[in-house]
Amino acid sequence: MEKKIWEQNIPCDAVLIRRLQKPAGRIDVVLDTDTYNEIDDQFALSYMIRNEEKLNVKAIYAAPFFNEKSVSPKDGMEKSFDEILTLLSLLGRTDLNASVFKGSETYLHDEETPVPSPAASDLAVRAMQYTPENPLYVIAIGAITNVASAILLNPDIRERIVIVWLGGNAYHWTDNREFNLGQDVAAARIIFGCGVPLVQLPCMGVVSAFSISEPEFRSYFLGKSPLCDHLAQYAIEEGRRTAASETWTRVIWDVTAVAWLLDGDFMADTLVHSPIPQYDHTWTPSSTRHFIRYVYAIHRDRLLADLVHKLAK
Repeated sequence: MEKKIWEQNIPCDAVLIRRLQKPAGRIDVVLDTDTYNEIDDQFALSYMIRNEEKLNVKAIYAAPFFNEKSVSPKDGMEKSFDEILTLLSLLGRTDLNASVFKGSETYLHDEETPVPSPAASDLAVRAMQYTPENPLYVIAIGAITNVASAILLNPDIRERIVIVWLGGNAYHWTDNREFNLGQDVAAARIIFGCGVPLVQLPCMGVVSAFSISEPEFRSYFLGKSPLCDHLAQYAIEEGRRTAASETWTRVIWDVTAVAWLLDGDFMADTLVHSPIPQYDHTWTPSSTRHFIRYVYAIHRDRLLADLVHKLAK
């Protein structure tokens, strides 16, 4: 019986480890984002654009999501597509509009069949312009459907990309019920199993440390620019709407995925054997699978200072 895509041609650990080093110099990136889902995607996209001396943005993909802000994964994806264009206008980067692509309208139905979309097709073709020595970096901050579909469409891109994904919870956490991974476990199993170079930023237990309070939103962002006003006002509205008490903070999760690629001491990471995400929302650890890079701590104050500096300039 033919092996599944994530069981074939796993690169040797030495090759993977070399490709999992933080990149030097300016690099090409694409962003896969469910931008309308929560306040953090807007901050992450803006932070990416404002780091143009390091990150050369080649494309932006709208990812599906389904919660109280959408009526279906397709609706969430389409709202995210529109929100990306809104942010690019505020950022003065409408030149990127032609490089924004709609993503999957559903999640993967199984672990072998891609969900066709303009985003998946673009990544499957675009990545072939790169090499293992000069890869395309894929920043993923939503359900990983688009990226997994691109790999299923063209498995050869595994040798030409590095994925930096915010998804799943810390391995010591009590469960793995996390929004990005939980929406499409099949896609996550492909990403963790196919041997593609992967940097994982876990949510609860790690990235949950990157939170900002209402007084900080007001002090650091309001009045600095139309972009900062847009981001801070939305964050404050959402923070108040969901707050459990008069004093509150909101985690700006997705900024951390962008920050891993930057030249700064913003987090700590290590190499671990790739675990297996299970459909019952748990991890199965491994001592034999290929390595991934695992972020285990966020230096909150250093990262916040850089975020404020880049967005307010």
